[in-house]
Amino acid sequence: MHFKWKYDPPTPEEVHQAQELSEKLGMSTILTGLLIRRGITTESAAKRFFRPQLSDLINPFLMKDMDVAVDRLNDAMGRKERVLVYGDYDVDGCTAVALVYKFLQQFYSNIDYYIPDRYDEGYGVSKKGIDYAHDTGVKLIIILDCGIKANDMIAYAKSLGIDFIICDHHMPDDTLPEAVAILNPKRPDDSYPFKHLCGCGVGFKFMQAFSKNNGIPFSRLIPLLDFCAVSIAADLVPVIDENRILAYHGLKQLNQNPSVGLKAIIDICGLSGREISMSDIIFKIGPRINASGRMENGKESVDLLVEKDFNTAVSEARHIDEYNEQRKDIDKQMTEEANQIVSRIDAQRHNTSIVLYDEHWKKGVIGIVASRITELYFRPTVVLTRDGNLATGSARSVMGFDIYSAIKSCRDLLLNFGGHTYAAGLTLRWNDVPEFRRRFQHYVDEHIHPEQTEAMLRIDIVLDFKDITKRLYNDLKRFAPFGPGNEKPMFCTKGVYDYGTSKVVGRSQEHIKLELVDSKSGTVVNGIAFGQSASARYIKSKRSFDIAYTLEANVFKRNQVQLQIEDIRPTKEVGD
Repeated sequence: MHFKWKYDPPTPEEVHQAQELSEKLGMSTILTGLLIRRGITTESAAKRFFRPQLSDLINPFLMKDMDVAVDRLNDAMGRKERVLVYGDYDVDGCTAVALVYKFLQQFYSNIDYYIPDRYDEGYGVSKKGIDYAHDTGVKLIIILDCGIKANDMIAYAKSLGIDFIICDHHMPDDTLPEAVAILNPKRPDDSYPFKHLCGCGVGFKFMQAFSKNNGIPFSRLIPLLDFCAVSIAADLVPVIDENRILAYHGLKQLNQNPSVGLKAIIDICGLSGREISMSDIIFKIGPRINASGRMENGKESVDLLVEKDFNTAVSEARHIDEYNEQRKDIDKQMTEEANQIVSRIDAQRHNTSIVLYDEHWKKGVIGIVASRITELYFRPTVVLTRDGNLATGSARSVMGFDIYSAIKSCRDLLLNFGGHTYAAGLTLRWNDVPEFRRRFQHYVDEHIHPEQTEAMLRIDIVLDFKDITKRLYNDLKRFAPFGPGNEKPMFCTKGVYDYGTSKVVGRSQEHIKLELVDSKSGTVVNGIAFGQSASARYIKSKRSFDIAYTLEANVFKRNQVQLQIEDIRPTKEVGD
């Protein structure tokens, strides 16, 4: 794929600020320029960015209803009421349930957890889940990563004498459920300073407040931060401010002393012995936690995450890994079918959005298929499957486009919907799908900007190969953890040439292993360009070309830096 490259050279003021900051930090102006672009302009702000402190976490009692939630939990424990920790079946929900359950279990034994079955109960609070709670004597349900729109089900639970504490981060409706407490920084009446917590993050803040109220040392929460890092990475929330602190220390925990269940997944993934990054969570750890909820029941993932015996955890992790392999096969087949539909229907390919539906697609995998189609065509995408007389589906968006608002504009056709800017879920009558597609398309046409539907690479800095040093790479690692809001920097080098030894590699000869020189030094730099073998002929023609890339450690030669090349094109101006 060839991207449109966008590069905004630094202004004179930014250059001056980067030089000043470089002198104070003893760091290359290349990297202080990146700091300036991130809005970090002072020495103290840079030190906070590079060394996030747990002491800088926001006071949890600033979140609306937090005092009420803590009081209700204290009352439940004082009265020895049975408590149920209930959560969504995705990574965020499962890690949130594991975090809250593991923490409270240290102080209270009359506690259980519950994950609804995607196929039998669907998303969020189910009647079956409430009936289970009622039958087992539960008086308080702590619900995580869902519940903000479960008005009817929570009213039903209340009629049975069951109270709810909601810990959610999805967009609320105009009318909130009748829960005892609703912890959600996206509530319009909540002045909590950070709005982008994931569901697990809200659960962590609840436990932080509970600890503070009961004189429990904060250190007791630190072993649970690995769950926060996993959920922040997998749920693709912005890795800024409070999320950056949680992710930074959560990754530290994940690398140094992970929980038994996560250690088992790390072993199964083949990640043991290497430094785990946010990318490893997104592409290896997260999909395995998700797999049981996609294929069978997410409760198996929570069973693994709260397991205390390592041998048992390894056995459970192997079982979940099998689910993941099954998921890959189904995902591949469904993505191919979806891609064929888009390719066959010319209008779909040229529309500003894509809505696909097939009654045979597996409900647990349509979210992945929506993500893949979005990545292929750079269009907001909705993928639906049939469930009786209903259509249920997942939506994924492109950068900068609010797909939740697009779906909300069709709410009179919807039986249920929820989510946030870049991902959402929805349910409607099967017969209403064509009208939904028409209305959704109309909304996208009116609100999307043309550049949001283009394959775009935003170049941070133009480098010469002589600039790429081991020190630059080591300093660059301090910018981690990377994610939305703190993307891995994208570099560009212009006018590079094949050193003569670049070659096509891979099982299907789809990748290029490169050895390159630029026109300004004799430095030979190694790189890998995944899936870009179509450019091999041009590279071997001895003509110059430009590359856009990130800097990575060579997996096989740990002390060597290599380029992960995202795009290759004949030499021209970066802004073209």
